[in-house]
Amino acid sequence: MATAAERTEGTPEAIPPGQAGGADPDASPESGPRIPGPRESVEPRPGRLLPALRDRIPGPRPLAWSLTAACFALYTVVALLRHRQMLNAGYDLGIFEQAIRAYAHGRAPVVELKGPGFNLLGDHFHPILVLVAPVYRLFPGATTLLVVQAALMALACYPLTRWAHRAAGPVAGLVIGCGMGASWGIATAVTKDFHEICFAVPLLAFAVTALGHRRWGAAVAWAAPLLLVKEDLGLTLAAIGGYVAWQAARDRRAAPAHHPRWPLFLGIGAMVAGVAGTALEMLVLLPAMNPHGGFDYWQQLPGGGAPSGGAAGLAPAVLRLFWPPMKWLLLFMLAAPVAFLGLRSPLVLLTLPTLGWRLIAGNEHYWQPNFHYNAALMPLVFAGLIDVLHRRPELFPGRLRRRALAFSATFTLITAAVYPFHDLVLPSAWRTPAHVRTAERVAARIPDGVRVASSNRLAPMLTGRTTVSLVCFGTGGDPAAPTGLPRALPDWVISDRHDPTVKTPCPAAGTARMLGLYRAHGYRQITEEDGIVLLKRPSAPS
Repeated sequence: MATAAERTEGTPEAIPPGQAGGADPDASPESGPRIPGPRESVEPRPGRLLPALRDRIPGPRPLAWSLTAACFALYTVVALLRHRQMLNAGYDLGIFEQAIRAYAHGRAPVVELKGPGFNLLGDHFHPILVLVAPVYRLFPGATTLLVVQAALMALACYPLTRWAHRAAGPVAGLVIGCGMGASWGIATAVTKDFHEICFAVPLLAFAVTALGHRRWGAAVAWAAPLLLVKEDLGLTLAAIGGYVAWQAARDRRAAPAHHPRWPLFLGIGAMVAGVAGTALEMLVLLPAMNPHGGFDYWQQLPGGGAPSGGAAGLAPAVLRLFWPPMKWLLLFMLAAPVAFLGLRSPLVLLTLPTLGWRLIAGNEHYWQPNFHYNAALMPLVFAGLIDVLHRRPELFPGRLRRRALAFSATFTLITAAVYPFHDLVLPSAWRTPAHVRTAERVAARIPDGVRVASSNRLAPMLTGRTTVSLVCFGTGGDPAAPTGLPRALPDWVISDRHDPTVKTPCPAAGTARMLGLYRAHGYRQITEEDGIVLLKRPSAPS
């Protein structure tokens, strides 16, 4: 149990004057304690409840570690439950396992699921994934990636919970820590596949906490590795540098003798490094490693093709920011967890680089509130709430603060019931479906070390022990409608007719066409159970 001094550390505003120890503010000093009338409720008042709750909440560090451990357990259990339900896929869990498996064996991250000889560093720039390789070498398998992702995501709760406890009181620390850990943005990322963004979430949490404590060097140091997570995150590093430079310039104007110049130069340097790093990665490094010689995602931005300016394309891009209305829902979902009060903090402006390119993009997955892209925004919006509660306590007196925290907690509970964390209380989530057991039994007939063409949902069962490509890949003039078998013939072909990913990456028609080609070229059907077909090349090892 934490000491009383630790519980109240840095939180003089947490207990209003005159209410220390939970005294009733309505009691008259002359008449003594007021006795409730016969029709009055004898339930404890908020003035008595909150001090009692504060006394039972651990100090900043124990609370932060407790919530971090609880979130890690929650994320791991739900992620593994959903993996056992065959809810992950080759796109993206299989892709990242192939890349990390290659790193673990000292090879370039060539990913056959993306195409023959495809270097994944030509798709997105995420060399930070090499840090997972030693763990994968010790514990090979797709589940290792899910556990690592759970640990990284949970780690983001630690700095924010500790900061909230110290800056706004133990109740705020508990509510904000739980809100961050159970937020819908984290839930959508940690329970579906694996993504490199899991590194960005704790880096941003530590960086924005350092900003809140005005530790400029630490903030930039935590944000700098974002350049190794994904190519667009250099813009977030630049935004953090801009925040540091802005605050340093304000300090210098207010009291030049008491504030050194180095934070200003540090912020400007971070801005330059972030913008230059993103430009280098998108214009040089990614095209150099991409088999098509370019950055594959330019076409999803306004105008398509290579980046180009001009006033003619500016107006449609601005209009795209808030249309269709699904984007309004995304913005609401980002503001509601922090009771809309966090929007008053300048720290929330750090979301603009990521939100900006997502809102103008043509890919609807970028602006729907049910994909992993939102995870990196969660530390920033919750940091905004902590910052406002700490810096502007006069705007939020006791009652308003309690209402804001109650709204945040209520919204978290509602979204936790809607998003995948509810699997914990669903009996069906703890049972392995018959179709999954059939898939595991059929996939077990494929020996280790062979080449396999697989449908999307079956791929993660095989990427840890075979070389897997998609069943719809072939050769011909049109990649979307292949007319010949792949140049590197697979030894085995496994396809699930019930795979729900029938539009991308493998359209149902393309899968059916390739299965016909394999049969026409002598592949022998070994079995077909519950819609799962297994074919074998005549000369393939058994």
